Amino acid sequence: MPTLTELKLGWIGTGRMGFEMAARLAKGDCDIAVWNRTRAKAEPLGKYGAKIVDSLADLARRDIVFCMVSTWDDVKEVMAKLLAGQAKPRMVIECSSISLDGSAELRAMLKQKGIEYLAAPVSGNAKVIKAGKLTIVASGPKRAYEDARPFLGWAW
Repeated sequence: MPTLTELKLGWIGTGRMGFEMAARLAKGDCDIAVWNRTRAKAEPLGKYGAKIVDSLADLARRDIVFCMVSTWDDVKEVMAKLLAGQAKPRMVIECSSISLDGSAELRAMLKQKGIEYLAAPVSGNAKVIKAGKLTIVASGPKRAYEDARPFLGWAW
């Protein structure tokens, strides 16, 4: 199982939930690069050590990329841009609340590219994250879960 500082993380989406989740990882000394459609929303994460990137392609070389956006349409859009080039992450962890059909479509899209996938929706809000009590339910291959566990269990 990797340690918190061994793998390079990417983060997509810094709304209320995504910002706080990424902040906890950055404060935990994780090597994390963050992208948001509105860069200004991501920039405050820099004070915790996060790298703010200008494009989704900048995250494609990361080991694990988390996605926390609003809708399935948003997930499809950001994933298409993330996967458009030759580089690809080893794993994507999707934390948004998307439908079973959306999750199945994403799983197939990532499998086609040889990328591991964890569906990991969360339950809580920004205050719960700050208190370290967010609930996350992960579904996917056991090996992928074991690799991701250091970034799931402690951070919320």
